[in-house]
Order: sequence, then C-alpha cells, then structure tokens
Amino acid sequence: MASITCVTFEVAGTAAAGHFYATAFDLGDQVRLRSPAAPATGFRGFTLSLVVSQPATVNALIDAAVGAGATAVKPAAKSLWGYGGVVQAPDGTRRTVASSSKKDTGPATRQIDEIVLQLGVTDVAASKQFYVDRGFAVTKSYGRRYVEFAAPSSPVKLSLLKRRALAKAAGVAPDGTGSHRLVIGGDAGSFTDPDGFAWESA
Repeated sequence: MASITCVTFEVAGTAAAGHFYATAFDLGDQVRLRSPAAPATGFRGFTLSLVVSQPATVNALIDAAVGAGATAVKPAAKSLWGYGGVVQAPDGTRRTVASSSKKDTGPATRQIDEIVLQLGVTDVAASKQFYVDRGFAVTKSYGRRYVEFAAPSSPVKLSLLKRRALAKAAGVAPDGTGSHRLVIGGDAGSFTDPDGFAWESA
C-alpha cells in the first residue's frame, strides 16, 4: 500500500522558514524545506491540515504560528464539524489547525495527532483513480467532491478535494499560476499527477 513519507516545501530562504516551522509547529522530518522557490502566484493548490484533540490546542498552535510570523487567515471558531482556523506561513503555504471536538478535555498541548495533505484537483474522480493505480487505498470517498486515502504506516495522510472547494476552505481565491512549490515524498515512485503535483521516491 502506497503512502507519504514527507512533504517538501520550496522556500526563498531555508533558514528563516526553518525557524518558523520549528517555532510554530514541530513537525519533525515530516516537513522538509529546500530552495530556491520556483515562481508562483495566488493559491498554490494545497493546504496542510494539522488535526489535534481539542480547541485549546488549536488556539495554542495558531497563537504560536502567528507569534512566529504567520498571518491569521480565518480565526479559530466552532463549525458544524468541530473547531478550527487557518493561518498562512511566511512562505505562503496555508495551514488548517482543527479538532473534531468542540469542548476542551484538559490543558492545551502542542500534540498533533494527524497531518493531512489536501490537494485541490480539477477532477476528483480522475485523480482518485490515478492514485489508486499507484497503490493508494481509499478509506473515504464522496463522489466527485472528496477522497481520503489510507495511511497505516505514514505520518501524513493524503486527501483530494475540488480546487475551488479547497481554496474556499483555506480562505483564498482559487486562482493561481506557476509552481505548487511542493514536492511529495513517498514509496509510490517519482511521477507528476494530473494537476501538476510532483512526487519523488523517499
């Protein structure tokens, strides 16, 4: 079964970006940085979702990110599905920090339970089949709207949404040009998917 090992962001300066990620979110080897950053404008077509146990932890992580230089895009708030907010890192990538719980059960921590890489795609059904053909196993699928893949031995899950829907959730216009500035490392080999997301063996 194919899985993701890490995600690599292309950034203008690895030292500054490295300081931000170490201060805001301690994601270890799951997030890596490299330079230079290829030209890009607008929405880069993906978000990284950090799933935590309770609202207090959402608030703690968002506060740490803003304190380290991130911009609050959507303030943390309750919703139908739980509690969460969106920040933009100094390198332009969007982070959703969310919990399915609407109530705290203890003091805030910095514990991240799941990392979900969400790709905004043109055709969810076609991209789903593309990844199934490369060894990814589907765990959730809602027609042409959303797909989530299994990650039994991976720290990073993969999901697919319509690009416009993902942009709306991230609080950004769906338009964008140039590079995604993202390379996904995994055990499925090196390839580029139908929406231009690059993968490499890791």
